[in-house]
Amino acid sequence: MPALLGAAELGAEPGRRATLVQFSSAFCQPCRATRRILAEVAAMVGGVAHIEIDAEERLDLVRALGIEKTPTVLVLDAAGRIVRRAAGMPRKVDVIAALGAAV
Repeated sequence: MPALLGAAELGAEPGRRATLVQFSSAFCQPCRATRRILAEVAAMVGGVAHIEIDAEERLDLVRALGIEKTPTVLVLDAAGRIVRRAAGMPRKVDVIAALGAAV
């Protein structure tokens, strides 16, 4: 498992303070709601980015990180370390609380 996740692994520039990484799949209904929740939280907290990754397109990363279902959300700190991980659709309040561990 990669120790740090950066732009090369994520396919986008991570946030300055933290990054919400969402693994999704095309026909995943909870992924759509998760996308909205994470985008709202990222917009509320300065320096936080939301990056969505298509699990089917990035099987290498899915395997390396042991992602077993979608949606799976990783919370990364400013250095790109995974500080929280959750499978399934998160509640907004839980995402905000998880960010507290990263920023």
